[in-house]
Amino acid sequence: MFFFGLWELVGRWPISAAFPPFSQTLLALWQMIADGSLGNAYLSTLQPLVIGIVLCGMAGIGFGIGMGLSRTIEWFSLPIFIILQAAPMAAIIPLITYLYGIGLTSKVLAVILLAAPVIVMNSYKGIRNTHPSLIQMSRSFLGTRRQQVMKIILPHAAALIFTGLRLGLAMGFIGVVIAELLITPTGIGDLITYHSSVADYPKMFASIASIIAFAAVTIHALERVERRLFPPEIRGA
Repeated sequence: MFFFGLWELVGRWPISAAFPPFSQTLLALWQMIADGSLGNAYLSTLQPLVIGIVLCGMAGIGFGIGMGLSRTIEWFSLPIFIILQAAPMAAIIPLITYLYGIGLTSKVLAVILLAAPVIVMNSYKGIRNTHPSLIQMSRSFLGTRRQQVMKIILPHAAALIFTGLRLGLAMGFIGVVIAELLITPTGIGDLITYHSSVADYPKMFASIASIIAFAAVTIHALERVERRLFPPEIRGA
């Protein structure tokens, strides 16, 4: 989805101006690295991304676990997160801007609105997909509810919760780039917008390629960590 979103962005520019030679794009990327503009842009882009993902990781996982353990919380909350998953982000951005302005808060909220539903729903499904036979075994040994949650349900759901964090980070990349393009041009969004406005298409495409590569490497690294932490049978569950 991250790549599809940026591909839609690329499609806004005229065909005659699109796709400069690869050598020019690579040279433009090196120039932005050398003059520090790319590094400064990433410092600005990563700030709302990291804040949003940390908040989602703390609150979203807890909320998803609560939904999985409590039918009451599930009844009130599940429709909200289903709607948020289907809501068009571009339509919500103007509302966020109207309420919170064009500062850091709006960008963090954009990341949260895209990442939170994925993290919450994966945590919720991880809790609910615990094999019933394991819970029945715990009951047969007179295990308390707390022991069921701490020793069976949470360890069994850990792989899916981690997957939710990885997918949530992918959605967070989309959210922060959309926020930088639609709320206020900063970071990578500023580089893309500025170089497009001055028709410097090699640098524009170099900026797009850099965020795609950075997101892909980050998500792949988390996937490798996930494979090391969790055996295949738990990841399959």
